[in-house]
Amino acid sequence: MPGRLYVVGTPIGNLEDMTARALKTLQEVDFIAAEDTRVTLKLLNHFEIKKPMVSYHEHNAREKGGEILSRLLSGENGAIVTDAGMPCISDPGEDLVRLCAENGVEVRVVPGPSAAISALAVSGLSTDRFVFEGFLQPQKNQKKERLQELKNERRTIIFYEAPHKLCDTLAAMYEVLGDRKITLARELTKIYEEVVRTTLSQAVQLYEQKEPRGEFVLVVEGMQQEEQTFSFEEALQMVQSLVDKGQPLSMAAKDVARQTGFKKGELYSSFLK
Repeated sequence: MPGRLYVVGTPIGNLEDMTARALKTLQEVDFIAAEDTRVTLKLLNHFEIKKPMVSYHEHNAREKGGEILSRLLSGENGAIVTDAGMPCISDPGEDLVRLCAENGVEVRVVPGPSAAISALAVSGLSTDRFVFEGFLQPQKNQKKERLQELKNERRTIIFYEAPHKLCDTLAAMYEVLGDRKITLARELTKIYEEVVRTTLSQAVQLYEQKEPRGEFVLVVEGMQQEEQTFSFEEALQMVQSLVDKGQPLSMAAKDVARQTGFKKGELYSSFLK
């Protein structure tokens, strides 16, 4: 019988956040697939766990994915971990899970901390509905294009960003989204944890004067009802943009309807005409 793959969440900073179930799982599996084996080795050494590791990251996912799958199909049990937090979130682990699903290998999750959800929880912004965007494209034009697509998004939006790209990203957000609320969370659960609740304009000024340090989670306020300035024709253009990118018309009409308040059926039928 095939073995199992366990998707194991690990601490995003504070090692005391490691769960008893996560420790037990890592102790019992036959091997661990790790984003960076050096980082995971420190975690394992701290908890006195000795286990064979396989390097698995975005640059070797295709090659190593097949090797890991073969071991699982032969009956071994494996765990996948990332450097911090939940694997498969903005992480090539999603490819391994898909590979397992396609080949009849059972996948079980061992939940752990998530930087995105932790930042949202302390953001002070609306948490009832939100959307996770992860990292924006580093190229300036592509970054602005994606932000333009998100401009009318009413839900709270969560991004990840590296410190050396933060200033450019904040400037692009301010230019495209306007001056709305943002919470910047860095080094969550670590000694220098910091949560800054401000506006995009103030954030741009702050980090022009202060060098960004550590990995950031950006929690941005969704578009408020009174900010809507688009017409039905503009909504149809939004549908056209999504369809041009390969999204089915029905789904595109549904997404734009959610963002604009127009009815899905009206957008769908008008687009066909």
